[in-house]
Amino acid sequence: MKALSTRAPQQPAAPGVRPRRFWSFRPQSDRDAGDAVVSNLLLHWFPSNVYKPSLAWTYSFWLGTASAALFLLLILSGLPLMFLYIPSVERAYQSVKDIEYVVTFGWWIRAVHRIAAHLMIVTVVLHLARVFYTGAYKNGVGQGQQREWNWVIGVVMLLLTLFLSFTGYLLPWDQLAYWAVTVGTNIASSVPFIGPTIRELLIGGRAIEQATLIRFYVLHIIVLPGALGGLFAYHMWRIRKDGGLARADTAAVLAEKRPTGVTASKTYTLLGVASGTAPTVTATSVEAPDLTVNAVPDLTRRALIVILGTFALISILASAIPSPLEEPANALVTPNPAKAPWYFLWLQEIVTDTTIRIGSFTINGAFLGGVILPGALIGLLTVWPWMDRTPRSVTGFWFAKSRRTQNLVFTLLLLLIIAFTIVGLFLRGPYWHFYWPWEAWPNIPGRI
Repeated sequence: MKALSTRAPQQPAAPGVRPRRFWSFRPQSDRDAGDAVVSNLLLHWFPSNVYKPSLAWTYSFWLGTASAALFLLLILSGLPLMFLYIPSVERAYQSVKDIEYVVTFGWWIRAVHRIAAHLMIVTVVLHLARVFYTGAYKNGVGQGQQREWNWVIGVVMLLLTLFLSFTGYLLPWDQLAYWAVTVGTNIASSVPFIGPTIRELLIGGRAIEQATLIRFYVLHIIVLPGALGGLFAYHMWRIRKDGGLARADTAAVLAEKRPTGVTASKTYTLLGVASGTAPTVTATSVEAPDLTVNAVPDLTRRALIVILGTFALISILASAIPSPLEEPANALVTPNPAKAPWYFLWLQEIVTDTTIRIGSFTINGAFLGGVILPGALIGLLTVWPWMDRTPRSVTGFWFAKSRRTQNLVFTLLLLLIIAFTIVGLFLRGPYWHFYWPWEAWPNIPGRI
């Protein structure tokens, strides 16, 4: 006997209305939007409607989308490099050299991967700065409840981005890579008591050798990309759950669009029996219809422009800027000066200048500048959303007056990091001595 179906028969579509396939990108009601989200995994991550002012190019500069595009480009360009690269201290350098000079378009793929990695660090930092200056780590009135934790996720993603680039820095196994990683890992050894153990666990021994290369290779192609991709998916899902990009108070926006004394409300008449008994929700949680647009095509079109524009920019830069490849790594020949990767040069500069001596007591500069100060900076960024006591109504505003002091502090910290990076990159010569741009460096063998 054929079992009876409890499923309601599908109603024919109204005249002139297309039947819904898979999901509704243009929901006609809240119920349609809810049904689409529940029945389709993609819409749990991708919204059906977006706040129209948040689509403006100057609101977020689409830095998050650009960072995601760069991460995707790193994966796409990293796959062929992974198949051609040999993680062996005897063959790593030669395999990179073959990619650069023998493999068809290998030089271009390597340049794309390198430039995308550097620009991803820049865009992630700028994205974090944008979130800070707009106060987007705080919940606006009537919005989600976990934007603070999403900010913490963003800080962790920044750290993972830095370490992802750092682990890939060693893989060419040339002098530049070898000594840059040597300088970077030596900072870890300055931690009291456990510093040498941390460094040994990181490099797989007491010296940078085969074990270090294998560990950095696995971290670079599996562990860190997997962790970063998972956090990125959660980061975007959390933004979706919190109502999209943080924005100015909806109630204030609506008040500007209505005559004085008029308050918008939404009534759920199904819960009421007699007239006047139905509950209402005030304008704080109600969006004006003209302030929201469909995600398709408004959001998808702009996102596609950013992604394709990012790909085009990287392609042009990769064609114009070749990737460096110096002599094979040699532990017996130390470059002068030996510099960390550019995104860690500000740390190297601080380490050099922060040794404190009080009588016979000395505070190691590597510990103070390489551990204490950056640790305090990361901790401060992590807890900042809970320290910020500005009104929730200024969430989404660029450079709100009530946040002037903390914006100034953040800007000063950012400018100091940039200044130290520039000094370390261009003005530090042999023996880490300071040289003005017009001063010539002494001719010392082994200098980079």
